[in-house]
Amino acid sequence: MSLHTEWIRYGKNGEQLGYLAKPERLPNGQPAVIVLQEIWGVDDHIQNVANRFAEAGYVALAPDLYAVDGKRKEGFEADAIDAVKKFLETVPPQVWNDHEARDRAMETLPEPQRTQVRRTFGALFGGLNLDAYNEQLLAASSFLRDTYPGSQGQPVVSIGFCMGGGLSARLATLDPKLAGAVIFYGQAPGEDRIASIQCPIRGFYASLDPRITDAVPAFAEQMQRAGKDFAYRIYEGAHHAFFNDSRASYHPKAARSAFAEVLTFFNQVTGGV
Repeated sequence: MSLHTEWIRYGKNGEQLGYLAKPERLPNGQPAVIVLQEIWGVDDHIQNVANRFAEAGYVALAPDLYAVDGKRKEGFEADAIDAVKKFLETVPPQVWNDHEARDRAMETLPEPQRTQVRRTFGALFGGLNLDAYNEQLLAASSFLRDTYPGSQGQPVVSIGFCMGGGLSARLATLDPKLAGAVIFYGQAPGEDRIASIQCPIRGFYASLDPRITDAVPAFAEQMQRAGKDFAYRIYEGAHHAFFNDSRASYHPKAARSAFAEVLTFFNQVTGGV
């Protein structure tokens, strides 16, 4: 399938930046999918995920949450983030969250690479505040629903991975018109936010990701008590980020199954046949 892809500016004053994909011959008036990034930003993998939804007949937009007025914030440039990725690939996963071991590993890097990796690692992992992205989330859904000709007036859904999974859930608490939301191994919203959710939510998690997955049953119970529509699946033998085919954690069987379920869910909530 021939796709139209582009980096676009949108928002009240064009201050937002995002990667947009849609089938080349797609007529206007189609449902849209917001694809929310992992902590690595709108990298090649997230762009590829947006392309997959475009190939399924949607308008897909991946907002670049690290961009301000069309430009990446200092320390969040694509090459800086790639340098952190490459560093983490050289050390065992247990070192990632061990400050002392990670610091020793960083000390082996030559300058200026060492300073650059320290700076960007700190910027990425120095504390995740999902509320910081509320305005950008709403700008994306508003643009697709109210402004962009390809999806204007049509249902908008969201999907996110890791950090983006938490943001997809967060958007469901912020946007009462959102048609559906999908969480891939992301943080659940606080119980105080559940009452504001108006759309069905689906979650996909990994059995070998206890930090995230252990909290899911409580979230499901909270959603049930509040009368909200939530269903989830936990994939045995899968790790965090099992959907990312650019990482060692990729689990093809789980990824295939989850993607098929997501396509069915999105078709249902956007009025498909």
